[in-house]
Amino acid sequence: MKTNNKLKKIYQYKLLQEKLRNKAINKGVNLIAPDTIFLSKDTIFGKNVTIEPYVVIGTKVKIGDRSYIKSFSHLEGARIEKNVVVGPYARLRPGTILKNNTKIGNFVETKKSSIDINSKVSHLSYIGDTSIGKNSNIGAGTITCNYDGVKKSNTKIADNVFIGSNSSLVAPVTINKDSIVGAGSVITKNVKKKSLALTRSSQVEIKNYKRKKK
Repeated sequence: MKTNNKLKKIYQYKLLQEKLRNKAINKGVNLIAPDTIFLSKDTIFGKNVTIEPYVVIGTKVKIGDRSYIKSFSHLEGARIEKNVVVGPYARLRPGTILKNNTKIGNFVETKKSSIDINSKVSHLSYIGDTSIGKNSNIGAGTITCNYDGVKKSNTKIADNVFIGSNSSLVAPVTINKDSIVGAGSVITKNVKKKSLALTRSSQVEIKNYKRKKK
């Protein structure tokens, strides 16, 4: 009896997905390999949206005109505006807002964060409880350290900011406009506008070094 109920639910879910996919296609959404794409009843699509294979769209997702969602991405509770590129292998968690012409690249996770016009987070990053201004670039491997084990704090990244690769931004912290954070930095204090912030140990080199032998 339990097996029959389980099979019935699977069949009902399959029929629902077929219905949702057909509805999206009829509205002009370009679903590439639609059988591999999973939608929710409340998914809202704009015009000329493209969804690549193996994308899962959870509840409360809105995708604006001419946006492109690449393969193996998972979206839930996210608002995506126009001309946005997401993925592949991106995860957008609830509270994510991607404004026009933004980019979220491969292996990037966002949560409760707003990313403003023309900004991009292209590779291997975690952006949580964060606001990013216009025309900013977040380098590969950057993380916002938003949780101290007790409470979560906010990170603010202003307009025209460049965050170098493999940086950690320890919240609460503000990176003011037109600033640069050098690669490999751990930022714990606010960065003034038009400044370079750098926390990096000096490189040590020992010439003609010989490895120990077993």
